[in-house]
Amino acid sequence: MSQNPQYLSTLEAAQALGVSISTVKRWVDTNVLPAHKTPGGHRKLLQAEVLALARQGDLPRGDLSRLAMASSNEGSPDLKGLRISLLAAILQGDANVARSVVQRAYQDGVSIESLADQIISPVMADVGHGWETQEIDVWHEHRATQICAQALFEIKTKLQNRAERNRPVALGAAPEGDPYLMPSLLAQMVLLDAGWQAINLGPNTPFASLLKAARETKPRLIWLSVSYLPDANCFLREYREFFRALEPTGAAVAVGGHGLIESIRSAIPYTTYGDGLSHLAALARTLHTRPKRPRAGRPPKK
Repeated sequence: MSQNPQYLSTLEAAQALGVSISTVKRWVDTNVLPAHKTPGGHRKLLQAEVLALARQGDLPRGDLSRLAMASSNEGSPDLKGLRISLLAAILQGDANVARSVVQRAYQDGVSIESLADQIISPVMADVGHGWETQEIDVWHEHRATQICAQALFEIKTKLQNRAERNRPVALGAAPEGDPYLMPSLLAQMVLLDAGWQAINLGPNTPFASLLKAARETKPRLIWLSVSYLPDANCFLREYREFFRALEPTGAAVAVGGHGLIESIRSAIPYTTYGDGLSHLAALARTLHTRPKRPRAGRPPKK
């Protein structure tokens, strides 16, 4: 393994991805895999870039354990086990273990939308239920949110560091009165992973401010994560005004969240509704197709 754990040689990358060294070199030469050259002229690749390529799902994927990041277990990641481990860690306030669980899921190839829908969201729902039934105090719920957010920020940084140029803009938030941080953060990460420049305004964002941000940033896609509505009638009125003002821009509007019960959702216009972030990921990849990777094989002769 490379002395610097952040970097791989072309041989290590080829073995991890299940392709030939010449294919890896070809991807480096065509900027599919960013690489640094040592003073001796050798290519060194970032582990995060190699892992991102492996996670796309249509590669042979030889041996991810060579990345010194993936679990040694064979087969698909144990999502239930990851949920149990994460819930225990955040209830105990163990940020290091929580970070390790989230990182292991990501490094084992769990997609961002699956990480959101099948691990983070169910765990946070369990935490919320514990607070509602007074099994835990509200400070436990707040601490759990902060621990999860910290664990996700590291992955978010990796997604931002490998972003392509000239990405379309997506803009999103939770509406005014909605204090929940996690849903909109997860939506942002899903969009970053799908190749968008995703701007997250966070919780408790007035529609007037969201509209000002939209006029300045000119997004192709706007998402709204609705977990809690203190005043449904006020939300309906302000959302409809917002949508009418936004309509001439042609931006797609994706809405979701537990706060959008059927009676509210049926009363508002939108481009798409999703009960999970897999729907947002599918829309994002439909609206914007990332640059295709060259086929594996011997580089063409020059």
